[in-house]
Amino acid sequence: MAVNIKMPALSPTMTEGRLSKWLVKAGDNVRSGDVIAEIETDKATMEVEAVDDGKIGALLVPEGSEGVKVNTPIAVLIDSNETPHANIKSIGEKPYVEKEMPKVEKVEQSQIDLKPNSSFITVREALRNAMAEEMRFNKKVFVMGEEVAEYQGAYKVTQGLLEEFGDKRVYDTPITEHGFAGIGVGSTMTGNRPIIEFMTFNFALVGIDQIINNAAKIRQMSGGQFPCPIVFRGPTASAGQLAATHSQAFESWYANCPGLKVIVPSNPYDAKGLLKAAIRDDDPVIFMESEQMYGDKGEVPDGEYVLPIGVANTTRTGTDVTLVSFGKIFKEANAAAELLEKENISVELIDLRTIRPLDINTILESVKKTNRLVILEESWPFGNISTEITYQIQNQAFDYLDAPIIKINTADTPTPYSPVLLNEWLPNHIDVIKAVNKVLYK
Repeated sequence: MAVNIKMPALSPTMTEGRLSKWLVKAGDNVRSGDVIAEIETDKATMEVEAVDDGKIGALLVPEGSEGVKVNTPIAVLIDSNETPHANIKSIGEKPYVEKEMPKVEKVEQSQIDLKPNSSFITVREALRNAMAEEMRFNKKVFVMGEEVAEYQGAYKVTQGLLEEFGDKRVYDTPITEHGFAGIGVGSTMTGNRPIIEFMTFNFALVGIDQIINNAAKIRQMSGGQFPCPIVFRGPTASAGQLAATHSQAFESWYANCPGLKVIVPSNPYDAKGLLKAAIRDDDPVIFMESEQMYGDKGEVPDGEYVLPIGVANTTRTGTDVTLVSFGKIFKEANAAAELLEKENISVELIDLRTIRPLDINTILESVKKTNRLVILEESWPFGNISTEITYQIQNQAFDYLDAPIIKINTADTPTPYSPVLLNEWLPNHIDVIKAVNKVLYK
């Protein structure tokens, strides 16, 4: 299936740009998020990313092309097993696929099934829109972090914010998480609402003293005089072959600390609605995403909406077993539920969305109905969120359980670099299916 890669609008005011350099050629395999080209506006040089995994089928706009309009097709992405169409050399030629690949028309029209006043956007775009909307709404909201301004964000989540809001509200920082986390916390005491981006939450360990000993405790230690409306956001957990020091899930660490709220969305809709809620909250919020989710697409309302913090989402109702998960690994839980349905096993699927406060009541009511519980979590097996859920359910619903609770976690080792070992280390939908069958005594 082919799709057009279009000239992006890298800021709300951008209408055209110069395609200065291609970083790929026809026939190159790419992954979602890979940088494929550089474009220039009158303000900055920025990057274009692949919209999905596949192969570059054609480059439609030559290097050096001036005045390329936003939403103009600049390249074609095809399946990895298809043949590139390198004969198409310029945007002036007949558009790709109108005759050769009729399926593209269907792809281009994918939004026809959307609800009125909604868009099919990525997690990256949902997060960006949430921040931009809140920054327009409240001048006290600002963004700070490494490469969030001139470079437009390491994962391009802050793309366009510098151009719209200027360098007084979008700050590039040195590589000093302890420093800019502390500046952010201090700024809340003067009425500001900072959004602090960590390039990855692995690096937040350098600034964790500011998060735990200052942000989480200011309200209590000041006798309520100083709320701390700050959001610490960035990617969490594994993201492919990034190895041990860049692939850690710290949700349970932060959730262990009173005074912090912890959110881990699994889709664009939740990402936008919960980030807006986090920015408006008067307490510090840890907002964790995933590098491997930024390109995931989903339906998001165009208008204003905010999701409540601390409310889980039951995405699928069922009667045989309750399955709980959150974050990017929720996709594995959903895949397992769909396969189990074909085996006539009815799964009630719950996306936690918020880790602290934990919506234990939704899980509790589900278990009272299904009498069985499986928890899937991308985290080390000792002292994690699934351990807490297990305790709460056995304490409040022991008499409803018809089988022991099973929790599925990563292997109890640092994350391996080897793709073979990584595949063994990280749980998947097959592991979930095995666990469900076990609690059903099959």
